[in-house]
Amino acid sequence: MQTPEQDIEAVLKESGPDYEGFQFETPGGGHQSDVYMVTLRHNGEAYEVVVKFKPQGDVPFAVEPCLHDFVAARTDVPVPRILVYEDNPDADVPPYFVTERIHGENLAEEFAGLSTDDRQRVLAQSGRILGDMHSEIGFEAFGRLTLHDDRIIVSDWMGNWREYFESLTRSHLSHLAGTPFEDMTDRAWDCIEPALSMVPEDGVPRLVHDDFRPANLMFEQTADAPITAVLDWQDVLAALPEYNLAQTEFLFIDSSFQDPELRDSLRTVFHEGYQEMRPMEFDEGYEQRRPLYQLSTLLWRMAGFEAAFADESGLATARAEAQYRQQFERLVEEIQAN
Repeated sequence: MQTPEQDIEAVLKESGPDYEGFQFETPGGGHQSDVYMVTLRHNGEAYEVVVKFKPQGDVPFAVEPCLHDFVAARTDVPVPRILVYEDNPDADVPPYFVTERIHGENLAEEFAGLSTDDRQRVLAQSGRILGDMHSEIGFEAFGRLTLHDDRIIVSDWMGNWREYFESLTRSHLSHLAGTPFEDMTDRAWDCIEPALSMVPEDGVPRLVHDDFRPANLMFEQTADAPITAVLDWQDVLAALPEYNLAQTEFLFIDSSFQDPELRDSLRTVFHEGYQEMRPMEFDEGYEQRRPLYQLSTLLWRMAGFEAAFADESGLATARAEAQYRQQFERLVEEIQAN
């Protein structure tokens, strides 16, 4: 097994420009260990790129660089430009792609310390980004996106949104086995199953970034549009927009802040930003379905809990587990109240 430095050196030798030396670092904010920010030196100048290797396991890696180009061609969503993609490298390294490096900080590392005004700017732009995606890109069925013959297709497609959402949520539940939250599996399903009747069966499937969270956004506080890049297009669905909206509210607002007034103010600017790009009624029906979609999102986070907190201290892990359990109880209570 090679070291990350050897892998990066092999990539630069195979696909990169001439250089006199390089340095690299891993991004913060919860990114995978297979992503590296690389600085090349040549003729006294520094050039910055990002190298991402295919993770181990059966993951749809090839669709991600294709989606960068696909989204950039159809929307104004800020995505890094793909410089190189090698699905079958000559070098002894996993498949990889190289992108330009977008300057800014990882939003996950900055969000908690931002002023209310800056948080509102972030949420308003997040709404516009999702509204742009949902307006411009649609699909013929619901499911996960993958690549086939260089075309983006829906792989595990279903024509019924309720059935697909149930399948997605059952998958999250199945992955709780062996985690600290395994004991919550039956109770979660007992809450979710009767509430599924609230979920629409029909609708137009739209592009959904299924991991749209602060850790996957680059942020520049002084910029007019503070989100400078949307990263990690590996987990992408054709789904109903309201699922993506409820999920984003959970990952940015409801799991981060306790103050009801702050939550409401952030939610309002998020909704208004979305409505600038696409009509949407945030009505009583949406509010009733929101905790159900959010519970599904929480189950997904629970399933990946041990990997996400593998490098954290025991105290930090215990606090996070307690927070997840509190969020679970709140969402179950909201769903049952409907």
